[in-house]
Amino acid sequence: MAEFRLPPNSRITKGKVFKAPEGARNVRSFVVYRYDPDSGENPRLDTYEVDMDGCGPMVLDALIKIKNEVDSTLTFRRSCREGICGSCAMNIDGTNTLACTKATSDVSKDVKIYPLPHMPVVKDLVPDLTQFYAQYASIKPWLQSSTPPPPDHERLQTKEDQAKIDEPSACILCACCSTSCPSYWWNSDRYLGPAALLQAYRWIVDSRDDATGQRLDDLEDPFRLYRCHTIMNCTRTCPKGLNPAKAIAEVKKMLSDRQH
Repeated sequence: MAEFRLPPNSRITKGKVFKAPEGARNVRSFVVYRYDPDSGENPRLDTYEVDMDGCGPMVLDALIKIKNEVDSTLTFRRSCREGICGSCAMNIDGTNTLACTKATSDVSKDVKIYPLPHMPVVKDLVPDLTQFYAQYASIKPWLQSSTPPPPDHERLQTKEDQAKIDEPSACILCACCSTSCPSYWWNSDRYLGPAALLQAYRWIVDSRDDATGQRLDDLEDPFRLYRCHTIMNCTRTCPKGLNPAKAIAEVKKMLSDRQH
C-alpha cells in the first residue's frame, strides 16, 4: 500500500493553548490554523478557550474576541458581518462557510477553523484570492451591448427575464464553492471553477446583453468549463443557498443545443 505524506515544512504541528479566564463557566474551545510564510515555521493549530457568556453567538464573534482580547497576531478577513461581503469565508467544522453566519452552537465539539482549502495562504486564515479574482474578471462580468439605450432611460426587461438573473446575481464571490470543488483543486490554473461559471451564466442569460454567442465561445474549452464533473460540492456548501452546479449544467446545454 502506498503511503503519502506532506512535505516536512507543510506538516501541521501542535501550537499554543490559551486558557479561558479563571471562573469562566460557559467555555468553548476554538482550534485555529496559524501560519506565517515569512516566519519559516510550520503551520500549527492554536487552541483558544473562550468564555461564551461574554461573546456573540457567531464564529466570527469569537474570532474578533480572540483577536481583541487574547492574541492580536491572529489574522483573518472580515467586513460586513451580515453574510453580504463574503470576506470571512473559511473552513469551519469541515465545511466552507461564512464565519459571520455560522453559529458556534451549530458545532457540537471543538470549533475547528482553517482557511479555505487548496489555496495559497497569505497568513493564518487569509487565502490568496488573486487567481480567483482573475478568473472572475476573465468572464467579462459587465453588460456588453451594441444597442445604445434611449437617452436618460434604463435598459428595461420583463419580470420573467429579471427572474432568470436574480439567483446568480446574489453570488457574493466568497469562493466557498470553488474551493470545495475537487476539479478546481487539481485544475485551478485552467478550470474557471463554480463561482466564475455561475457569473458567466448570469450574463449569458441576461436579456439586455448582446454578447451571448461570444461568451459561449469563450467557455467552449476542455478545461474552462468541461472540467466540471457535477460533484455538487459547490451547491452543498454555498452559504447563500445558490446552485452553481445547475448554472454550469445550463451552460453546457446551451453549447450542446447550438451545435444541432
